[in-house]
Amino acid sequence: MGAARVPRFAELTWREIEALPADTVAVLPLGAIEQHGPHLPVSTDLVTATEAASAAVEAVAASGDASVVLLEPLAYTKSDEHAGFPGTIWLSWDTLMRVLVDVGRSVAASGITRLLFVNGHGGNSALGQVANRELRRRFGLRTFFAHVSMPRDQGGVPASGAEHGLGVHGGHGETSLMLHLRPGLVRMDLAERRVPEGLLAYEHIGFGRPTSFGWLSSDFGPDGHIGDPTTATAEAGKELFEHAVGQLARTLVEASRFTTPEDGAGALGGRDQQ
Repeated sequence: MGAARVPRFAELTWREIEALPADTVAVLPLGAIEQHGPHLPVSTDLVTATEAASAAVEAVAASGDASVVLLEPLAYTKSDEHAGFPGTIWLSWDTLMRVLVDVGRSVAASGITRLLFVNGHGGNSALGQVANRELRRRFGLRTFFAHVSMPRDQGGVPASGAEHGLGVHGGHGETSLMLHLRPGLVRMDLAERRVPEGLLAYEHIGFGRPTSFGWLSSDFGPDGHIGDPTTATAEAGKELFEHAVGQLARTLVEASRFTTPEDGAGALGGRDQQ
């Protein structure tokens, strides 16, 4: 038997898309093209989101536990916190919101009723939640927003205790993932520890604290990353990746059968409400 095949939306004909089961979950990876310090490529979030989503979709399709299809990833998203560095290409919040809504509208018009975002960039999270509800209200889509790894400032578990929960960008976790996925693009010779330990002086405000704060990556120094990439290893990246893929695969199966108690009785399916 040949290798398992990822079911890709863009490779199907319109008749094949029309014939997809009603509970098919369309999966849209959300990446970013943004600076990740001197040691990682600007494609880091795009790579991790796309690879994790693809592997999860492949696993679920091979198991037959749910009908899933992989959409082409969005590379350019909301990365304005990194706008002060060369290499960052970002969309304004309203542009990205319109893109997400337009993609969701098109998915719904194709007869697909479920859409799951796989997010690789923490800066997309708040907007993604708004898009989830907008798409649910306007088109009746069942929408879901998952992460390759939950951002620390949204309750995620730190990838490395040595970072004190402050490794939110280009630190141990992301560098380890890239050492596993794209080792030829990682410059470990340029990796330096950049952990903003001064934030530990605050009890209520900070990453993972009860009160969030607005920040730019330039607030934490001239290098752009926030964390300690010097401890990263490909082995740690493999473990993080396999955990993420397993969790995403289980989430996809659950998303294919997810309903609310009223079974969507109040949804405005198919009606573009403004």
